[in-house]
Amino acid sequence: MSAPDERGALTPRLSLYDDALRRYGAEPGGRLPDGGYPLPGPPPRPLSPPERREARQTAIDAITPFLTDPDPVRAADGVHRRLDESGLRNHHVRRVVAGLPLEDETAARALARRLTRTGSGSAAVALGVGLLARLGEPEDVPFLRILGLFQDFTVDAVRVLDGLDRPTAALVWLAVRVEDPAVRPLVDALAAGDDAAARAALTSVPTSPRAVGPETARRIAEAVRLADVLREGPVDPGVLAQAARLLSRMTSQRDYRPAILLYDEAVTAYESVVERAALLPPSLDHCATLLSLALDLHSGPSSLLPWRPGGREALLDTLESVLHGPGWTAVADLDSEDPAERRRIQWIRRTTRQPFGHRGVGAPRLRIEVAVRDPADPDVAETRPLIDGRPLLPKAFGLGPGNAPERLLDSGRLRATAEPREVQLAEAYCTEGCCGALYVTVQREGDQVVWRDWRRPSSVRRGQPELPAYRFDAADYDAEIARAESDHSWAWPARITARLLAAGLRDRPDLLTRWDARFGWVGTDYRDPDTTVLSFTYQPGLAPRDGLAGGRLDVDRPWLQFVWNLPDDDTPPEARAAAALARLETTDPKTFAQVRGGSREHAEALGFPWPADDTP
Repeated sequence: MSAPDERGALTPRLSLYDDALRRYGAEPGGRLPDGGYPLPGPPPRPLSPPERREARQTAIDAITPFLTDPDPVRAADGVHRRLDESGLRNHHVRRVVAGLPLEDETAARALARRLTRTGSGSAAVALGVGLLARLGEPEDVPFLRILGLFQDFTVDAVRVLDGLDRPTAALVWLAVRVEDPAVRPLVDALAAGDDAAARAALTSVPTSPRAVGPETARRIAEAVRLADVLREGPVDPGVLAQAARLLSRMTSQRDYRPAILLYDEAVTAYESVVERAALLPPSLDHCATLLSLALDLHSGPSSLLPWRPGGREALLDTLESVLHGPGWTAVADLDSEDPAERRRIQWIRRTTRQPFGHRGVGAPRLRIEVAVRDPADPDVAETRPLIDGRPLLPKAFGLGPGNAPERLLDSGRLRATAEPREVQLAEAYCTEGCCGALYVTVQREGDQVVWRDWRRPSSVRRGQPELPAYRFDAADYDAEIARAESDHSWAWPARITARLLAAGLRDRPDLLTRWDARFGWVGTDYRDPDTTVLSFTYQPGLAPRDGLAGGRLDVDRPWLQFVWNLPDDDTPPEARAAAALARLETTDPKTFAQVRGGSREHAEALGFPWPADDTP
């Protein structure tokens, strides 16, 4: 009998493809696994610091000699051995494979297929999948579908499948990445090839933001071939309504790039939904969904889709005709005791005209609009500049929504003076520190105002022409900024209260500093938009004393963040803001606000209770 180390060398390891296929075959009814499979065996040995620093070159040296070998078996054995010895991880291989020169594509493709079908090491299989991203063909789809069930290969396999078979790519993504059990019946029906069951499951998938994010909505549409379903003769109203909801979810900017722009069939799906919109019965949900689509066509990412000339405008005309037709206008007159329904009704009243004006030939050179999404799909209120009737931010930036109107309009940042001023128009969905922001310099030059000297992340600039300088008639510009600053028609009562409270604290900063408090921010609660929220920081010594100016926050000394929630009590916003300011004048807000930041140690040092629901 061989020694243990010899036996390991003589016994061939099961390939990762065969391992995944074996596990998949054991699934009841051939269903795809929830959450995918972990890779078998122990993880690779840890790399030393010098090895980590040299990982890129090590990967190139291990791979390159075998890319042109005409014998795929010999090449696969050689590269497999070199990668196993190196201890490299999948991500080391992934980072270099896209840039490797492929002098003999036939040999490289044969090597890729050998590795993906027989490779037993994760780095070697990652190389095979990476090569197929450049060289893959339809015959590779079944193998990539199975390898994609490994959690470590899902992203890479789906990326390759996206270029070969979108529905299969979407199905793998949904099976491994979506945890909501309500989506599972749809995944099972698709995996079983049961179209009737899949369509039935489609209409029952919840499309709330918590259940279905923008990327999940896109993957569902791709997996069920939604555009084809909509093209096929009469469409069930339930399927039509669900298609509209999925499109609306895709327009959300709570991601690094709007999912609607990654959906290849978006134009066809939009046209099919809007052309049949009148077939939907007027209801609160249908009205809000169609209005959401109109708002995004007007000034959101959907405006960038590859529309035929006049196609986008024609869809807006159709939506305007439907939403302003008999039965639909009555939705805005509904009354409801349910707070969520009441918010949607009020949003429809405020928004119903916004998408249908100031476009086409008569559009002004510059228009500043504030867009607020359907309260059922909450997001930030964003400022959207339109130039010649076309939205600027989705094309110029696209990594996140425009900044809040309080930041751009209430602050007067967009006002033009002879002194150049750099203004941040938008920030990445994550943060500026992570993925950047969009800046422009605003300056008055005689009888013109110019936006120029754009700053945006290199990831956005890559492959795109530089943004031009935009010039506006100064008088028209001033009038438009003044109009936008004074137009609060987009705001709901709690948001108006927040703006008035912020203005009052700007005029009277002593209302907080007298209590050793520094203003933080004021807005509305994300989970409860009808609640106004004021945040401030407390640290002893911030208040002016004995004729001396107040101190600055010293992060090395104990401090706490407080939050004051002001629920809507049906009084006018002006009265609520005035009452809040009056209370700050006479009562220390630390006696009624709640601690929300700092640390438990700081709270104990300053004599305040730390929140009971805090997790250490």
